[in-house]
Amino acid sequence: MPMLTVNHLSIQFHTDSGIVKAVQDISFTLARGETLGIVGESGSGKSATALALMGLLAKNAQVQGEILLNLDDQPVNLLELQSHVWRRLRGDRLGMIFQEPMASLNPLFTCGQQIMEVIIHHQPHVHAPAELRRQARERALQLCREVRLPDPEQILNRYPHQLSGGQIQRIMIASAIACNPDLLIADEPTTALDVTVQATILQLLKEIQRERQMALIFISHDLGVISQIADRVLIMYRGEVVEQGLTKAIFAQPQHPYTKGLIACRPQPELNLAILPTVQDFMEEVNGEIVAKHPPDPVYRGSSMANRSEDEVPLLRVVNLTVDFPVQNAWGMTIERKVAVDNISFEVWAGETLGVVGESGCGKSSMAKAILQLIPSRSQGIWFEGTDITKMKAQALQKVRRDLQIIFQDPFGSLNPRMTIAQIIGEPLVIHSHHIYKNKTDRLNRVHYLLARVGIDPRSSHRFPHEFSGGQRQRISIARALALNPKLIIADEAVSALDVSIQAQVLNLLKELQAEFALTYIFISHDLSVVKHMSDRVLVMNQGKIEEINTSDQIYAQPQSAYTKELLSAIPRLVV
Repeated sequence: MPMLTVNHLSIQFHTDSGIVKAVQDISFTLARGETLGIVGESGSGKSATALALMGLLAKNAQVQGEILLNLDDQPVNLLELQSHVWRRLRGDRLGMIFQEPMASLNPLFTCGQQIMEVIIHHQPHVHAPAELRRQARERALQLCREVRLPDPEQILNRYPHQLSGGQIQRIMIASAIACNPDLLIADEPTTALDVTVQATILQLLKEIQRERQMALIFISHDLGVISQIADRVLIMYRGEVVEQGLTKAIFAQPQHPYTKGLIACRPQPELNLAILPTVQDFMEEVNGEIVAKHPPDPVYRGSSMANRSEDEVPLLRVVNLTVDFPVQNAWGMTIERKVAVDNISFEVWAGETLGVVGESGCGKSSMAKAILQLIPSRSQGIWFEGTDITKMKAQALQKVRRDLQIIFQDPFGSLNPRMTIAQIIGEPLVIHSHHIYKNKTDRLNRVHYLLARVGIDPRSSHRFPHEFSGGQRQRISIARALALNPKLIIADEAVSALDVSIQAQVLNLLKELQAEFALTYIFISHDLSVVKHMSDRVLVMNQGKIEEINTSDQIYAQPQSAYTKELLSAIPRLVV
């Protein structure tokens, strides 16, 4: 008997704007010790399916079908359980690792308290609470060692905000496996992690599953990750299963055009494509039916370095840049300074894309903010178009900032929720209105042009950020960065949280805009495949220092640094 059997599961939500069909008539099985990968874009129904399996759907959800879980050789339909039975099952027989560990952990409790809470809740009642807590703490320590957290005794006493992203994810895994569940659901558990941390987490999950013979459902939009961990894969599109089967067979010979599109639009370092294919190149909808299209022939790019004259001056020159932050004690006194960027120097040439890669905490974002003079720093100079901007007064610096813009990682956090997108994109035009676009009509025309250029309907300019999808919000952020015709744009993890198909569209858009507006990019990312696709040269950072800098082809073909080699080896590649 399978560990899990899902029969004709359908989920719909009753909202003020009508009924939203999230999942439509899907069926699959999962055996003990097996891993099922679920792949699809945002809105495909992946997370809704996972929440239904855990009994965590919102009250406005209507569910039909069967979810049969094998409990001690007895199939139990989870959709018929009462709430008190669910409380016994969750954490004990069913575990879940959520996508956002920082949002899932309580900031008011230590990590140890949160792991122990799961253990205590599912332990048989004893008459000695102190003994129960002692046993729970010993179990929490054991779990921290099992997920390879450094210094478990200290980790248990720390709060979530005091840990790195990888460490927080390990705390979530420890909590999810605390009571040896039969089924573990991992919903995008590695999306925001560095490639090296991601590789470690994947290996850890595989080892835990093998030792405990758990059934595992792994949800992701990264096909490389899915190919490395899943035995079977289920491809979802708009709430429906369009293809399922053995992972290697599906990825080696995909049958559905949607699957073909997902595989093709992943940046692949070895192909050196100038333009990434998108899902729309492989399929279209005609009268509600998916029709396969013949994709265009691939377009390859030439040499990554253009010829320069000897007397050409770099657009940006950074000399001996250092950024550090004060570390204060409980009384507000500075006891030391933590170095984020350690005496680095480099140049960026007009029209090129300089990729910056490295793990979290290596100083990438601090370097970007220091270049834009958004945080204090020390240097021998940051020259933009031959002028040292570190010595500029505020008024002069404001003029230079018309030519220096940034696209932040989280568009929802960087767009004002109280402003319409017309106001958001038009704000830079208002600030600099004494230079260009002096009247309201000119500014609105410019906003509409920018929205159309990034693929957003100008008629939606009256809407607010929350009314758009993640990919659309990122396009709005790009439009805002383009508002003043800048010369240099810093893209700080601009596509890391996007679905692979939306990511391909945004990357293609950035390249098109670069050619059209003669833009120069500093492209920051922890995804080395994306950096290779976008960059002419690549700068590798580690612990605030530059490990190496070279053309993207040389970095990937002949890395000189052991650290760079480690990063490259950790890239999740499609295994077929």
